[in-house]
Amino acid sequence: MLQLYQFERTWGIPNLSHFCCKTETYLRMAGIEYEIKPTLPLGAPKGKLPYIEDGGEILGDSRFIVLYLKTKYKDLDKGLNEEELALSLALQRLLEEHLFWATMYSRWQYSDANWQVTKQAIFGVMPPVIRDMAAAYYRHKIKQQIYGHGTGRHEAEEIFALGKQDINALSTCLGDKKYFLGDRPTTLDASAFGFLINTFGCPIESPLKEHGLSKDNLINYVDRIKAKYYPDLQFAQQ
Repeated sequence: MLQLYQFERTWGIPNLSHFCCKTETYLRMAGIEYEIKPTLPLGAPKGKLPYIEDGGEILGDSRFIVLYLKTKYKDLDKGLNEEELALSLALQRLLEEHLFWATMYSRWQYSDANWQVTKQAIFGVMPPVIRDMAAAYYRHKIKQQIYGHGTGRHEAEEIFALGKQDINALSTCLGDKKYFLGDRPTTLDASAFGFLINTFGCPIESPLKEHGLSKDNLINYVDRIKAKYYPDLQFAQQ
């Protein structure tokens, strides 16, 4: 059986990693059997989660994992026309290469309260001394990545203003549809769910989260996917 290596579940959502959540959601939407292997990214391919092991093959990076799943198991995008595929790619890039960094800033840099929540969720299983050292190291590393991307060079209000534009665009594109591209889930929905639930469905407070919570269609979309594809998680929260 395919094995999915990702962070432990926390915060009442599928995963605190946008990309882990995206990957697991694709697996569930495509009806692919898998087994979760909770872990940290130490020693992971490309140094990050998620990664999968399937029949002796180990593959990292959610984009390449999804491509593999499309080829070997089921392609959720089968039947989409060229325009729909182009829109799917563009919105995934918005989610994964732009909105993502605003949420990372929220967790790792925006406020000490948010950082403490993040630190406990990721590093809380470690012994205190090791935990504090590992957390400080990774916080410094990720803050450098946020700065290198360009997001960290802006003031907080500028970062959130840009993130709010992303939320507005996603809300407009979704409209009153069940899924972004119609009545059935596609790769875009796996990505959108993973990133939206990690923007306003977790205990990280920011103006970006507040703005996301004002978009009823996005809230209903996230709740609908969570109820349909994660009924076990819904039960676990009760």
